[in-house]
Amino acid sequence: MKLQVRSKESDNMLSAGHRGRSEIRGGLQSMRNYVITIARGFGSGGKYIGTRLSEELGIPCYDRQLVTMASDESGIDESLFVESDERLRGRYIANFLRKMPGSTVLEPHEKGFISDVNLFNIMAELIRSLAKTESCIIIGKCADDILKDYENVISLYIEAPRADCVKSIMNRMHVSERRAHQLIHSTDTYRAKYYNYYSGGKNWTNPVNYDMTLNSARIGREQCVEVIKDYIKVRFPEYGNVIK
Repeated sequence: MKLQVRSKESDNMLSAGHRGRSEIRGGLQSMRNYVITIARGFGSGGKYIGTRLSEELGIPCYDRQLVTMASDESGIDESLFVESDERLRGRYIANFLRKMPGSTVLEPHEKGFISDVNLFNIMAELIRSLAKTESCIIIGKCADDILKDYENVISLYIEAPRADCVKSIMNRMHVSERRAHQLIHSTDTYRAKYYNYYSGGKNWTNPVNYDMTLNSARIGREQCVEVIKDYIKVRFPEYGNVIK
């Protein structure tokens, strides 16, 4: 099953992204594309930083949109991707899924087409296709591990001290301090298990997995954006005079 990375929503986003890149690059359309993946602790501002980078660089930022795109391309109901993305199966089913092909997307007629592993593989193929065809930012989804062998990828991990994350969650979600602590614990625990499962046992917070780990509380989220822009210019010198 080969995904073509096209949907009405993605076409609109790609169009906007290409327009942004055209404005930023001028006549430099022949430059290679690059991808930024962002893993983040809950409340650290990783999604905000990704969104601001998207605005600054004029390239799309994919998060929840990936679920819709994967659903559109595979024909599988979006709710199944959402369910798969939000939980891990019990031990019995998880052991069964481990026996399935680890990286092959199944055809609709094959057993296990809507299994969690196949849904992940569909998402992974979509992410690889994006990495080959356009400059973009991808939030979460084990994208750093999926694209670990791609030379045009910068992988980032954004974290902040618990107190800063709690304050951020309280302000953004209008919850109590106790509830903010609960949300951070449950969300980060899930993300760690998800990453461990689909990366083959890797530690989600291990700095070795990433090009750079940033503490967003130290210099602020806006300055994190500037640091990342500077790093892009170091990794990809051809963008040195393009990214402002």
